Amino acid sequence: MTTPFHHEPGVSPPPQCPAHNLGTGPGGLRRLYGPEAENDPAGLYDKLRAEHGTVAPVLLHGDVPAWLVLGHSENLHLTRTPSQFSRDSRRWRALQDGSVAPDHPLAPIFTWQPVCVFADGAKHERQRGAVTDSMERIDTRGVRRHINRFSNRLVNDFSEKGSADLVSQFAEHLPMMVMCAIFGMPEEYDERLVQAARDMTRGTETAVASNAHIVSVLTRLVERRRDEPAPDFASWLVEHPATMSDIEVVEHLRLILIAAYESTANLIANVLRMVLTDPRFRARLSGGHMTVPEAVEQTLWDEPPFTAVFGRWAVGDTELGGQQIKAGDALLVGIAPANTDPTVRPDLTANMEGNRAHLAFSGGPHECPGQDIGRAIADVGVDALLMRLPDLELGTEESELRWVGNIMSRHLVELPVKFAPSPQQKLDSDPLSVMARAVRPTGDWEISSPARPVPEPAHSIAGMQPAHAPGAAPQHRPAAAPAETPAPATGEPAPGTAVVPQQRRPAAPARLWQAVSRWWNGY
Repeated sequence: MTTPFHHEPGVSPPPQCPAHNLGTGPGGLRRLYGPEAENDPAGLYDKLRAEHGTVAPVLLHGDVPAWLVLGHSENLHLTRTPSQFSRDSRRWRALQDGSVAPDHPLAPIFTWQPVCVFADGAKHERQRGAVTDSMERIDTRGVRRHINRFSNRLVNDFSEKGSADLVSQFAEHLPMMVMCAIFGMPEEYDERLVQAARDMTRGTETAVASNAHIVSVLTRLVERRRDEPAPDFASWLVEHPATMSDIEVVEHLRLILIAAYESTANLIANVLRMVLTDPRFRARLSGGHMTVPEAVEQTLWDEPPFTAVFGRWAVGDTELGGQQIKAGDALLVGIAPANTDPTVRPDLTANMEGNRAHLAFSGGPHECPGQDIGRAIADVGVDALLMRLPDLELGTEESELRWVGNIMSRHLVELPVKFAPSPQQKLDSDPLSVMARAVRPTGDWEISSPARPVPEPAHSIAGMQPAHAPGAAPQHRPAAAPAETPAPATGEPAPGTAVVPQQRRPAAPARLWQAVSRWWNGY
């Protein structure tokens, strides 16, 4: 089979041409942008699957050709085989031949940056290792306690009014509050930061300024943590043996902040919409036959927070799903279509309880490392909201709900609700505790193994300016070399020492009482 891309990429009708309103472009290829793609992405996926099978040629903005991978197994192969499909966007042939201009609407997504999502091999392992190691230091119980407190703080703002918009007043704020606390900058949380995070990924005229604001906030945070380390995520990245530069740390914080914010805000909104509109969800939750975490997992199948991820770039000529992929071709990980692949899900109404084979968090070496934090924010946040407002009802007709879509996600614009007004809840007055795991004493439970030497990273990005944030990039500062000194007397185990984690689940009587209490309250 020959490549279906016969037209000249980038050549499209002028903006005023009626052809822009059509779902097909040059060569009869379907556009992955525009009204049809935004309003009915599932219908578009069905058409592409019927016409091309598990891998379909599509057109991005400006009618630039790419491949959308629809099949579940094909997506797994795409994400798990970096030797064939790289994350380095500089391989894109359309960039090399000038078909895609630097001011392309998707430039903030594909412009190469010094972060792990654009790296393969050893560089990816070094950078991602710093991220995953730092995430493992987060105390999940402490985070859940903060999520519950933040959730109730947000509910207090509208509980006495009897109505609210759960998107703008809850879903869009809770993830940012939590991530600011984890990063170590709770004082930076404000409406401007929330709006900047929403704006910078939507291709608006103010997106560059919004991105510059976020980079500026994170740059100040990293500079502070270089001088004054604290038990927070930013400090852990700064101090990690991977010795990331200031630019690398800022860019990874930016990546994590925006990815966690956008995906979790969408997930919370989608779970709440399904609870309010799908009789199966509400009945099973109210009857105690489904927990909130199970509802979240079902939503990750039916309404994943990201519908697709751009992108992968073919390292050489290859074949995928019966299509001939040329070196330098761009491919999109089709998360939503993979979750509805008839091969793995012949009945879309079937209950997927206990099945985590969905691709909501992608897969392979670049699978989302913070997915458990996202799940926790959605689990605890939705549960806290429903506990406070058990009579929550949709405040409009379901048919009136609207979405804003793009190639990566569908964002619910509003979710108006009504409920019986209730008094504000008194919140715990204790100050925010740190997010780090408590240091466990060593002793009989200690398992020691030789420490692995950390190789000196062979990287140099001095003077590099991220292309996505003109005028807002942090100044490069050399990272401090790891000190070859004895471990500080803080009670922490020495490097290379593993400690058996304590059991975190409550005792059986406590779990039983929690289950009875939730059943009694209708949850």
